[in-house]
Amino acid sequence: MHEAADIPDEELVALTVERDAHAFEVLFGRYADALHRHAAHIVRDDAAAHDVVQEAFLRVWMRGAQWRGTGSFRAWLYRTVTNLALNHLRTVRRRRETPLEIPVDPEDEDDTISGIPAWMIEASSLGPEAVVEASEARELARERYRTLVGQLPKEKREVFRMVNEMEMSVRDTADTLDIPEGTVKSRLHYARRKLARAWREMEDE
Repeated sequence: MHEAADIPDEELVALTVERDAHAFEVLFGRYADALHRHAAHIVRDDAAAHDVVQEAFLRVWMRGAQWRGTGSFRAWLYRTVTNLALNHLRTVRRRRETPLEIPVDPEDEDDTISGIPAWMIEASSLGPEAVVEASEARELARERYRTLVGQLPKEKREVFRMVNEMEMSVRDTADTLDIPEGTVKSRLHYARRKLARAWREMEDE
């Protein structure tokens, strides 16, 4: 058998599909560290990044045949990790947005201030109308932003979200999409100029 470093990904994946543990270990050793750094850039949590990479390689072992050989296996693997990392962030975000219900002791109903979240106390000091106006303004800005980003051409939108929203580096974005770094920079420049112009026009209206 050839040295592990000389075996192409395609052959290793084919062997992994046939439950060749050695081929799987070679793939893991080849990409695990880089994928961990990539996932950590997205989730900003070392333990979560470890879990994401483990899940990605579990999919390689269980469902490696899903890679049809279209594009490089490396790019497919990076996209898998990216999707899993984004799913993790969505799960964390949903948990944060779920209101925490604090049970009130029936014998202590007159002293519930300790059970009120700090943000609610601060917001209440603004007055109900100011709170509503501030909330509506933030939501309007978010909606405008989502609309404008959604109007970008698909390839530019993809790069913009990876760099600006997911805080990925140009290099990691290029690795994930399997495109040159120069192409990432070009698409990012286009997206930013387009968004800035569209935002100014929207504000003028």
